Amino acid sequence: MSRPYIARIDGEKLHRRTFDVLVLGGGIAGLTAAISAARRWRVGLLTKAGFDDTATFLAQGGIAAALGESDSPDLHFEDTVKAGAGLCDEKAVRVLVDEGPDRVRELMEVCPHFDRVDGEIVLGREGAHSVARVVHAGGDATGSEVSSALAEAARLGSRVQLYEDEFVIDLLTLDGRCVGALSMSLDDGQLTLNTAMVTVLATGGAGQVYGRTTNPTVATGDGIAMAYRAGAAIRDLEFVQFHPTGLAVEGQETVLLITEALRGEGAYLRNEAGERFMVGKDPRAELAARDVVVRAMVAEMRREKSDHVYLDARHLDAEMLAQRFPTVSAGLAQHGLHLATDLIPVAPVCHYFIGGVMTDVWGRSTVPGLYASGECSSTGVHGANRLASNSLLEGLVFSDRVVRDLDRYIGSLGEDVRRLRFALPESAPAAQDGADAAAARRALTATMLQWAGVVRDGNGLKVAIRELRRLNSELAFGRMGVAEYETLNLLTLGTQIAKSALLREESRGVHLREDFPTRDDERWRRHITLRLPPAQREGPA
Repeated sequence: MSRPYIARIDGEKLHRRTFDVLVLGGGIAGLTAAISAARRWRVGLLTKAGFDDTATFLAQGGIAAALGESDSPDLHFEDTVKAGAGLCDEKAVRVLVDEGPDRVRELMEVCPHFDRVDGEIVLGREGAHSVARVVHAGGDATGSEVSSALAEAARLGSRVQLYEDEFVIDLLTLDGRCVGALSMSLDDGQLTLNTAMVTVLATGGAGQVYGRTTNPTVATGDGIAMAYRAGAAIRDLEFVQFHPTGLAVEGQETVLLITEALRGEGAYLRNEAGERFMVGKDPRAELAARDVVVRAMVAEMRREKSDHVYLDARHLDAEMLAQRFPTVSAGLAQHGLHLATDLIPVAPVCHYFIGGVMTDVWGRSTVPGLYASGECSSTGVHGANRLASNSLLEGLVFSDRVVRDLDRYIGSLGEDVRRLRFALPESAPAAQDGADAAAARRALTATMLQWAGVVRDGNGLKVAIRELRRLNSELAFGRMGVAEYETLNLLTLGTQIAKSALLREESRGVHLREDFPTRDDERWRRHITLRLPPAQREGPA
């Protein structure tokens, strides 16, 4: 989609709210930004669902930071850059690893349930980390513990105005500047103009573009698509991280993630013949970087004509598994599987979007007044392959930096944007009958998984682009609701992912091209950045 706005305003009266700072998203990045900004500014936080329906809440992995005596920010820097396959922004990585320890210690004051033994914080090891540096809360329930603690702090200990079940349709721009967002209440459909001096995108990723994903159903790329329509530069969309170990059984709406921490504790990957196929593929075996593990898994699955390999934790202590991995254990039990006694069928699954809204190290996008943090952003810290457990850290560190930059930006404004008059153009009433959003979404996700999934090639990507364009041209929705808006956003993201993947004629990090199987630093050690032409960026005033 190339229009600045996809909202339909059919003559109804718009409500209006005014804030100094508007935060969109209820995960770790959004809550951190909102709580910190509310110490000085009037803050509103809008979240599409509840705080327990975010990627943060579902996160099983922990938070990586140089907290141990044998660790240092320099070691964390080296591991992050190495995993990033030559595309990390080293300035952004330095910010992440240097500021990360203090941000994690601050989080521990809000969330007291981080795992400790005899009073000392427990540090775990995950893939591509050279030392144990990952902290967890509640074993494999880090996300839910952190999310719940931050949500409680926002509700009870801050001045943040919280609006749950509020779907944001479009960012609002005037003269190239972001001045808020248009939202719709999921309770009664009421549309609201939310004007603000600063808007912070913290809307997460777009895992639902593939259907088979560890992401919650709300992860439809709304923030990235909105920012693109508003004229912001988006970057690195071809780098979609597929987690090696998603549970490979039928009947899952959201695929159960089998946390990497299990391999950190010594679990093996085996093929149908029972062989540990990662041995000899990489010196770190099962603890190699995620892209290395995924490549090897895909090769084994193709060789054996299977849709999965196996995770084997049967040699590990059963009591430890139950205590350390309660979330995984409970999820597996629903499918009649048990870590201590069964081989667990696993396959790569869409997990994390490395690309997103391009920002600098202060979270500033290319649109004045619009910041981004967390998975919806592209800070450059992940390069072409995210290091395990750096994602929650990124939200903490860069949301803190966003808030620290607000004084500078708000002080530079020549007027209070809350006083601006802003009206969206009205459209003619839509027909009652129209395209089926659910059917369109199924066609979209099937196309993306088949032609632009774990392993791609040029011919398949061209098929994907052609099919997505056809689907887009045939869509004519009647009444617009959340399902229709989400489908348009997913189409925007799917098309740009496929385009970017076709442009990058190499294999690097999580971007695997069968027709260009090697890394090409001479031609492709650079980013792919997309932005609407200037004539299409401006919305009506």
